[in-house]
Amino acid sequence: MHLILFLFFGGICVAGAVNLLVQRHPINSALSLVVVMASLAGEYLLLGAEFVAAIQVIVYAGAIMVLFIFTIMLLNAGEEVRSKGSRVAAMLGVPGVIIAGVLIAWILLRHTNTPVVSMFSLPGDPRAIARLLFRDFLLPFEVTSVLILIAIMGAVVLASKPEAVARPSAAEPAQREVRELVASGRER
Repeated sequence: MHLILFLFFGGICVAGAVNLLVQRHPINSALSLVVVMASLAGEYLLLGAEFVAAIQVIVYAGAIMVLFIFTIMLLNAGEEVRSKGSRVAAMLGVPGVIIAGVLIAWILLRHTNTPVVSMFSLPGDPRAIARLLFRDFLLPFEVTSVLILIAIMGAVVLASKPEAVARPSAAEPAQREVRELVASGRER
Protein backbone atom coordinates (compact mmCIF):
# COMPACT_ATOMS: atom_id res chain seq x y z
CA MET A 1 0.00 0.00 0.00
CA HIS A 2 2.86 2.37 0.82
CA LEU A 3 4.30 1.80 -2.63
CA ILE A 4 0.99 2.65 -4.29
CA LEU A 5 0.63 5.85 -2.27
CA PHE A 6 4.29 6.74 -2.85
CA LEU A 7 3.84 6.35 -6.61
CA PHE A 8 0.56 8.27 -6.47
CA PHE A 9 2.14 11.25 -4.69
CA GLY A 10 5.16 10.99 -6.98
CA GLY A 11 2.88 11.13 -10.01
CA ILE A 12 1.11 14.20 -8.61
CA CYS A 13 4.50 15.79 -7.99
CA VAL A 14 5.69 15.16 -11.54
CA ALA A 15 2.36 16.29 -13.04
CA GLY A 16 2.48 19.48 -10.98
CA ALA A 17 6.07 20.13 -12.08
CA VAL A 18 5.18 19.63 -15.74
CA ASN A 19 2.13 21.88 -15.32
CA LEU A 20 4.39 24.48 -13.70
CA LEU A 21 6.50 24.55 -16.85
CA VAL A 22 3.69 24.65 -19.41
CA GLN A 23 1.52 27.33 -17.79
CA ARG A 24 1.65 30.75 -19.44
CA HIS A 25 0.56 32.84 -16.47
CA PRO A 26 2.98 33.07 -13.52
CA ILE A 27 0.23 32.85 -10.90
CA ASN A 28 -0.89 29.50 -12.31
CA SER A 29 2.73 28.32 -12.26
CA ALA A 30 3.04 29.34 -8.62
CA LEU A 31 -0.13 27.41 -7.77
CA SER A 32 1.31 24.38 -9.55
CA LEU A 33 4.38 24.75 -7.36
CA VAL A 34 2.08 24.61 -4.31
CA VAL A 35 0.74 21.28 -5.62
CA VAL A 36 4.32 20.01 -5.96
CA MET A 37 5.13 21.10 -2.38
CA ALA A 38 1.99 19.46 -1.00
CA SER A 39 2.71 16.19 -2.79
CA LEU A 40 6.26 16.27 -1.42
CA ALA A 41 4.75 16.63 2.05
CA GLY A 42 2.73 13.49 1.34
CA GLU A 43 5.93 11.70 0.32
CA TYR A 44 7.59 12.78 3.57
CA LEU A 45 4.61 11.48 5.55
CA LEU A 46 4.93 8.11 3.86
CA LEU A 47 8.64 8.02 4.71
CA GLY A 48 7.84 8.58 8.39
CA ALA A 49 9.11 12.16 8.63
CA GLU A 50 6.02 13.87 10.00
CA PHE A 51 7.87 16.95 11.24
CA VAL A 52 9.52 17.51 7.85
CA ALA A 53 6.11 17.10 6.17
CA ALA A 54 4.57 19.70 8.48
CA ILE A 55 7.46 22.10 7.86
CA GLN A 56 7.12 21.48 4.12
CA VAL A 57 3.49 22.57 4.22
CA ILE A 58 3.91 25.46 6.65
CA VAL A 59 7.16 26.96 5.39
CA TYR A 60 7.34 26.14 1.69
CA ALA A 61 3.74 25.71 0.57
CA GLY A 62 2.69 28.48 2.93
CA ALA A 63 5.22 31.22 3.59
CA ILE A 64 7.60 30.90 0.63
CA MET A 65 4.77 30.60 -1.88
CA VAL A 66 3.04 33.66 -0.43
CA LEU A 67 6.36 35.48 -0.90
CA PHE A 68 6.53 34.29 -4.52
CA ILE A 69 2.93 35.37 -5.16
CA PHE A 70 3.64 38.82 -3.70
CA THR A 71 6.77 39.09 -5.87
CA ILE A 72 4.83 38.11 -8.99
CA MET A 73 2.13 40.65 -8.16
CA LEU A 74 4.76 43.32 -7.41
CA LEU A 75 6.33 42.74 -10.81
CA ASN A 76 2.93 43.30 -12.44
CA ALA A 77 2.69 40.13 -14.47
CA GLY A 78 0.06 41.62 -16.74
CA GLU A 79 -3.67 41.46 -16.97
CA GLU A 80 -5.37 38.26 -16.02
CA VAL A 81 -6.52 36.48 -19.13
CA ARG A 82 -9.97 35.01 -18.69
CA SER A 83 -10.17 31.48 -19.94
CA LYS A 84 -12.48 28.53 -19.70
CA GLY A 85 -10.01 26.69 -17.50
CA SER A 86 -6.95 24.60 -17.84
CA ARG A 87 -7.28 21.51 -19.99
CA VAL A 88 -4.38 19.95 -18.10
CA ALA A 89 -6.21 20.47 -14.80
CA ALA A 90 -9.41 18.99 -16.22
CA MET A 91 -7.63 15.97 -17.70
CA LEU A 92 -5.46 15.24 -14.67
CA GLY A 93 -7.41 16.85 -11.84
CA VAL A 94 -10.74 15.06 -12.10
CA PRO A 95 -9.25 11.53 -12.38
CA GLY A 96 -6.69 12.46 -9.70
CA VAL A 97 -9.41 13.49 -7.26
CA ILE A 98 -11.39 10.32 -7.98
CA ILE A 99 -8.32 8.11 -7.50
CA ALA A 100 -7.34 9.96 -4.32
CA GLY A 101 -10.86 9.58 -2.92
CA VAL A 102 -10.94 5.87 -3.68
CA LEU A 103 -7.49 5.36 -2.12
CA ILE A 104 -8.37 7.29 1.02
CA ALA A 105 -11.68 5.45 1.39
CA TRP A 106 -9.94 2.09 0.87
CA ILE A 107 -7.25 2.94 3.44
CA LEU A 108 -9.80 4.08 6.01
CA LEU A 109 -12.04 1.04 5.52
CA ARG A 110 -9.22 -1.48 5.43
CA HIS A 111 -6.96 -0.18 8.18
CA THR A 112 -9.34 1.02 10.87
CA ASN A 113 -7.79 -1.16 13.60
CA THR A 114 -4.25 0.25 13.45
CA PRO A 115 -2.69 0.77 16.88
CA VAL A 116 -2.00 4.25 18.18
CA VAL A 117 1.66 5.28 18.06
CA SER A 118 2.98 7.56 20.79
CA MET A 119 4.25 10.95 19.72
CA PHE A 120 7.99 10.55 20.36
CA SER A 121 8.39 6.88 19.45
CA LEU A 122 9.35 7.63 15.85
CA PRO A 123 12.75 9.06 14.95
CA GLY A 124 13.02 12.66 13.82
CA ASP A 125 11.81 14.57 16.85
CA PRO A 126 11.90 18.37 16.56
CA ARG A 127 14.79 18.73 19.02
CA ALA A 128 17.10 16.51 16.95
CA ILE A 129 16.09 18.23 13.71
CA ALA A 130 16.62 21.67 15.26
CA ARG A 131 20.04 20.61 16.53
CA LEU A 132 21.02 19.47 13.04
CA LEU A 133 19.56 22.52 11.32
CA PHE A 134 20.85 25.23 13.63
CA ARG A 135 24.18 23.71 14.63
CA ASP A 136 25.52 21.31 12.03
CA PHE A 137 23.90 22.82 8.93
CA LEU A 138 23.59 26.46 9.99
CA LEU A 139 25.79 27.87 7.22
CA PRO A 140 23.94 26.14 4.33
CA PHE A 141 20.62 27.14 5.90
CA GLU A 142 21.61 30.82 6.09
CA VAL A 143 23.24 30.82 2.64
CA THR A 144 20.04 29.42 1.15
CA SER A 145 17.93 32.14 2.77
CA VAL A 146 20.28 34.87 1.52
CA LEU A 147 20.26 33.39 -2.00
CA ILE A 148 16.45 33.39 -2.06
CA LEU A 149 16.44 37.04 -0.96
CA ILE A 150 19.01 37.99 -3.63
CA ALA A 151 17.03 36.11 -6.31
CA ILE A 152 13.84 37.99 -5.43
CA MET A 153 15.65 41.34 -5.43
CA GLY A 154 17.22 40.49 -8.80
CA ALA A 155 13.83 39.57 -10.24
CA VAL A 156 12.39 42.90 -9.11
CA VAL A 157 15.30 44.83 -10.65
CA LEU A 158 15.19 42.89 -13.93
CA ALA A 159 11.44 43.24 -14.29
CA SER A 160 11.23 46.92 -13.41
CA LYS A 161 10.50 49.27 -16.27
CA PRO A 162 13.27 51.70 -17.25
CA GLU A 163 10.88 54.62 -16.77
CA ALA A 164 10.31 53.58 -13.17
CA VAL A 165 14.03 53.50 -12.46
CA ALA A 166 15.03 56.80 -14.09
CA ARG A 167 12.10 59.12 -13.48
CA PRO A 168 12.72 62.78 -14.15
CA SER A 169 12.73 64.96 -11.09
CA ALA A 170 10.24 67.78 -10.57
CA ALA A 171 12.91 70.42 -11.33
CA GLU A 172 13.96 68.87 -14.65
CA PRO A 173 11.02 70.15 -16.78
CA ALA A 174 11.54 73.67 -15.46
CA GLN A 175 15.26 73.51 -16.25
CA ARG A 176 14.48 72.30 -19.76
CA GLU A 177 12.06 75.22 -20.25
CA VAL A 178 14.71 77.72 -19.10
CA ARG A 179 17.23 76.25 -21.54
CA GLU A 180 14.73 76.51 -24.40
CA LEU A 181 13.94 80.14 -23.54
CA VAL A 182 17.63 81.05 -23.34
CA ALA A 183 18.30 79.31 -26.64
CA SER A 184 15.52 81.20 -28.38
CA GLY A 185 16.82 84.54 -27.06
CA ARG A 186 13.71 85.53 -25.12
CA GLU A 187 13.53 86.36 -21.46
CA ARG A 188 10.81 85.34 -19.12
